Amino acid sequence: MKIHKGDKVKIISGKQKGTESVVEKVYKENNKILVENVNIVTKHAKPTANTAGGLLKVNRPINVSNAMVVCPKCSKSVRIGYKFVDGKKFRVCKKCNEVI
Repeated sequence: MKIHKGDKVKIISGKQKGTESVVEKVYKENNKILVENVNIVTKHAKPTANTAGGLLKVNRPINVSNAMVVCPKCSKSVRIGYKFVDGKKFRVCKKCNEVI
């Protein structure tokens, strides 16, 4: 997967299209990512001994195909390529050819 935890991403489809935020968690097995302040849903919770219950706002994962990485150098949403330097694999911005 080309998107990693801590990457700044831009949402390219869905109801929050155009939003830029940071990836909190990556779910490789489901091909999904959890992005902060994106895809917030309301969850109904019953009261328990520890919590009061009510309506909770919860982040839900989105599909990785709905987000693009924002290059830290050129500040644009870009596709990612790979480059080998001294036997190590690095992610590279396709527009400015800089290592991400």
